[in-house]
Amino acid sequence: MRILGIDPGLAIVGFGVLDSGKGGPAHIRHGVIRTPAGETLERRLLTVYEDFTELVETFAPDALAIEELYFKKNVNTGLPVAHSRGVILMAAARRGLTVAEYSPQQVKLAVTGYGNAEKKQVMEMTRSLLRLSKLPRPDDAADALAVAICHAYTAGSVLGKLV
Repeated sequence: MRILGIDPGLAIVGFGVLDSGKGGPAHIRHGVIRTPAGETLERRLLTVYEDFTELVETFAPDALAIEELYFKKNVNTGLPVAHSRGVILMAAARRGLTVAEYSPQQVKLAVTGYGNAEKKQVMEMTRSLLRLSKLPRPDDAADALAVAICHAYTAGSVLGKLV
């Protein structure tokens, strides 16, 4: 199964592409979609849509794994991310992709075995699980790879239904 993991954002959308099989998840590619800060919201969302669509066409994933929104203090800072996430979900639906949504705690639990793991722990385990020579960068792409790993490990399993 090919999985496209997404860490949603407006300025930066992280992505990670994995193949999942009996040997564990295998890294294909990771990176980010960037939108220009000076552009209007609708232009930035169009960039997210077009670049996400290109990722889907290039890598032909079987599933999309995306992180759920998590608001720490200010809901207003999450609204642009919510817009971007909505565009990504709509584009995935238009292409018939299976979509799985995971909370940050679910991702941490699946990758490290501990739902309150620190970001550095998640990044190091992501590197280790994918047998990468160095930590994936930027952080948004590393987060997207962790979301994809979470899906690879939990899709259809009892753990995925419990977390």
